[in-house]
Amino acid sequence: MFDRLEIKVLPPGPRYEAQLRFWVNGEDVVAGAVGEEGRGPYAGVVLQGGRCGPLEGSGEPRRVEVGELDCTGGCCGFLSVVVQRFGGVVQWSDWQVPKGESAPPEFHFEGGAYDAELARVGADRWWSVPG
Repeated sequence: MFDRLEIKVLPPGPRYEAQLRFWVNGEDVVAGAVGEEGRGPYAGVVLQGGRCGPLEGSGEPRRVEVGELDCTGGCCGFLSVVVQRFGGVVQWSDWQVPKGESAPPEFHFEGGAYDAELARVGADRWWSVPG
């Protein structure tokens, strides 16, 4: 059975730009690994030109930063995962977490559904419109 990914874009706030949060099987992965006050990556960095860049996954494994503690990753460390595609399956594995935090489990996504979710979030640019 495959895991289910939903990517949410949180609106910009007084301290931070719009950011991404990754929900897998109904659970917020960032909050689960670094706490509710943790941050996901900035939407403007990950969603460039309607694409999700490193999240797309290829046959070559790529480490992707997907979160950090509120005090910044430079201080306490980042939440990162290796994203890799194996045929029709995208795998998130080999988590690295800030010191003292718990790592999420390995996830396996059906490639078509995963690609559709990346396309959906990449096409909706509401967060980049001023005002």
